Formats: sequence, structure tokens, C-alpha cells
Amino acid sequence: MPVTAPKPRLRVAVVGAGAFGGWTALHLQRAGVPVTLLDAWGPGNARASSGGDTRVIRTIYGPTRRYVEMAARAMTLWTDWDRSVGHTFFKRTGVLWLSGADDSYVRQSLPVLRDLGSTYEELTPAAAAALWPQMGFEGISSLCLEHEAGYLLARLACEAVVREFVRLGGTYRQLAVAAIGANDQRPDVRLSDGSRLEADRYVYACGPWLGRLFPDVIGPRVTSTRQEVFYFGTPAGDARFLESRLPAWIEGSERFMYGIPGNLHRGLKVADDARGPEFDPTSGDRTPSAEGVRSTRGYLRRRFPALAEAPVLGAEVCQYENSPDGHFIIDRHPAMPDFWIAGGGSGHGYKMGPAVGEMLARWVREDAAPDPFFGLTRFASRAG
Repeated sequence: MPVTAPKPRLRVAVVGAGAFGGWTALHLQRAGVPVTLLDAWGPGNARASSGGDTRVIRTIYGPTRRYVEMAARAMTLWTDWDRSVGHTFFKRTGVLWLSGADDSYVRQSLPVLRDLGSTYEELTPAAAAALWPQMGFEGISSLCLEHEAGYLLARLACEAVVREFVRLGGTYRQLAVAAIGANDQRPDVRLSDGSRLEADRYVYACGPWLGRLFPDVIGPRVTSTRQEVFYFGTPAGDARFLESRLPAWIEGSERFMYGIPGNLHRGLKVADDARGPEFDPTSGDRTPSAEGVRSTRGYLRRRFPALAEAPVLGAEVCQYENSPDGHFIIDRHPAMPDFWIAGGGSGHGYKMGPAVGEMLARWVREDAAPDPFFGLTRFASRAG
């Protein structure tokens, strides 16, 4: 009886060790696929969209059921991850949603939360003021507390994911992609040290740099905006602004603002979700602006009156890497089917990292068709 030659083992290269790339590499490595993972500056570095100390994780996503379900799956995977590595990266503080006269964004997600068995609580401003007297609720008509939500230790988790990936036998290299071409109908990927990146399939999860690597396919479909985050100091001995006494919060009334208590003792984090000006993630100036401080302090004075004159203990300038519609881009390159592209986190991608990685790793392993919800063809159909 003839002997069948064993099928060659699939080799995958992942470019980018942030939320999408790191988790994809880890899921592939766990499945027994040899992976080489690259990053130009390191996992969770200060230029990356996945950098910074903390991120909110929540499941309320307006009418977009797909994201509600993905966020719920991500919460499960974050919980499993914490248990497996023996460290808490997911802090379940709860997330309090504050709405003005129009609370439709929150309300549209509630039936899906009920279907998924997620726990939430609707509150009046008076009830919220009794629970959290350190907050002001002027202009707020309704509130909703997601009990199982909270925040994530972003940069530290990126580093931990890569450590676990390497422990399982993965190869990590701190190098950048210098050029992408073709040689005898095969991809020719050159790295910053002059070497070639050899693999059977490639995943490019390069965040704001996707447009530079793929100017024809991505180009301006991923744009970076400058986002400022501030940490305000609390009074000595005052525990009211720690995560044990205050949930993370998101406000969708006049401005879409959000904040996180505690933050590894950095202070009360406050940020404006509105898209800032376009920004160069490689060489852009990351010095916080005086206008950003002034505007954020005005919000602080309204919502946290006791911190109206609180000192700014620190600040970060990061970027959102936005797609035109705010949805992720996860698809094959139309001319190079062995290339997968994952990006367009649009300011809400970090929390989804474990779920995106699980999904994309499966597609890559199985050579599966991508989901049109995340596909590039949606932009072509819109243009038509």
C-alpha cells in the first residue's frame, strides 16, 4: 500500500505584537502552528495603538449586535487568561453609562445583553448620586451599570501575551517590515535587518502603519488621529476615587467622555473620545496640549467637583487608527491571498484582542473565507 507523504506543517508570520497581532500569534501557537511574531518597537510600546496603561472593556455597543457578542466572548477569554497566568489583567470595576435625553445607544444593546445573560442595572440620577456621591450628575437623564465590565491593563497584557507565546515555542523578533514584493509568484518580505521573512501565510496587524505597507489596498482607509489622556491627582488619604469605590464610566450625552479609577495608582484617568486631528504615529509630537488640559478639566469640574483643581499627574498622547465606518478591517489581501490584514481598531479594538485573535487564528489555520462584516469589499460597495 503506498505511503502518503505527511502534509507540510503550516508556518505563519504575524507582523505587529499589539492586541490583534499578539493574540492571533498566541492562539496559533497554542494550536500547534509554528509562528514568527515581529514588532518594530516591542509589545505595548508607546507608539502603538495598544500602548498605554489601561483600557475600558464593556459590552454595550448600541445596535451592533456583532460587537456585543464579541465583547462578551472577549470578557470570557480575558477571565480565562487571568486564571491561566495567575495575574489579574481584567479589573471588574463595572462600567457606568451616563446618558442625556437620548439613551438609545445604551438601550439598543440591552436585549442582546439579556440574551447573553450579562448583568446590568438601570439607575436614576438620584439613585446613582446616593451610590457615588463623589460624582455629579447634572444633565444626566438615565444611567446603566454593566456589572461584569471594567478595565484592562493594556501595555502589561501585551507584554504578557508575548511572553506566553515565546514560552510555548513561538519566535519573537523585534524588527520592522522594510519592503513587500513578489519573487517567482511568492511573497518577498524584507525586514529592517536585511533578512527575509519566510512563511506560508502572513498576518499584518500593524495598526496605524497598515496604510503605509499596503497603500493601494488600505491607504487612507486607516487614518490616525491624535488622542489625549489625562491623569488627575486625588486628595491624600481620599479613597473615593479608587476602583473599590468607583466604577469606570462612559458618558454619551453632550460629549463622549470616559474614565477609569485607580489606574495602578496613577490617578483618575479622564479622556475625550472625540477624534482628534490627523497624526503621524511614528514621529508625531506626543506632548499634551494646554487646550486638552483645559477642556478635560472643565469636564472634571462638572462630574467630579472635588477634583476641580486637582493636579495633572500625568498625560499620554496616543492615537486611534480609524477605519471609515469605525468597524475593524479583517480580510485577505485581494491580490495576495496568503496575506491577511487586521486593523482599524478605531479606538475600541483593544478589549476585543482575545476574541479577534481566536477568530483570525482559526481562519488562517483553516484557510477559511473571512467574514464580510469586516471585509474590504464594504468600502468598494459604498463607493459605488
